[in-house]
Amino acid sequence: MHLVQLLLPLYNNAGQSLAQSLFQATRRELVERFGGLTAYTRAPADGLWQEENGRTTRDDIVVYEVMVDSLDRQWWSHYRQSLEKRFEQEAIVIRAQEFVLL
Repeated sequence: MHLVQLLLPLYNNAGQSLAQSLFQATRRELVERFGGLTAYTRAPADGLWQEENGRTTRDDIVVYEVMVDSLDRQWWSHYRQSLEKRFEQEAIVIRAQEFVLL
């Protein structure tokens, strides 16, 4: 099995809060496709990365995660691209890790 995590920004690149409807649509899509979802939304996480010019950029994010039996890389790649448009981002991180359910 795999745990797939989506790191979603709370603000667009102009620093404006993103509409809750974007998050609701994403939750609905994931629940419909995978049958469940865990959302870490109460205390946004801080995302930090260093740009080419050496400047550190910060973003507040929430994490959505789903468990899947097999990893459909092509589907996730297309879904990531649609989320980048939806959330007005240059890139959205979706990561997966293999795990054993105990």
